[in-house]
Amino acid sequence: MSNVETTFVAIKPDGVERKLIGRVIERFEQKGLTLVGMKLTKVSPQQAEQYYGEHKGKGFYPGLIEHITSGPIVAMVWRGPNAVAQCRQAIGSTNPVQAAPGSIRGDYAVEVGRNVVHGSDSPESAQREIGIFFGKDDIMNDWSPTVSKWVFELV
Repeated sequence: MSNVETTFVAIKPDGVERKLIGRVIERFEQKGLTLVGMKLTKVSPQQAEQYYGEHKGKGFYPGLIEHITSGPIVAMVWRGPNAVAQCRQAIGSTNPVQAAPGSIRGDYAVEVGRNVVHGSDSPESAQREIGIFFGKDDIMNDWSPTVSKWVFELV
């Protein structure tokens, strides 16, 4: 497989509360991506500050911290060709009004502040975000499902 990437996706507290976990996971599985790490976790204030650090000082920052720490999230690590772009396309635009129908946000979200899911915007961001929620032994780095040969040309 060419350009295999690992990326971070989180189902935010609003997605967990609305019982959308299975539907969100299904979208990435249907794309042929491989789930290599997952946990249901409560985000601590310290993790939230690391996670949203680039937004510190912006007017919406306190709301981000309050929301992400308000309930459990499902933190996930996905792997596959162009995984960052594949996940972001499946997730849809940050603003659900602009998200394409068929995308997660296009189908399930109404407001930016409750847009169900987060996906890393680059491989570098993915590594940083994965490091906030997972240790190296929490990721299945030595596993590739046998179905890969039916999904990808070059395995």
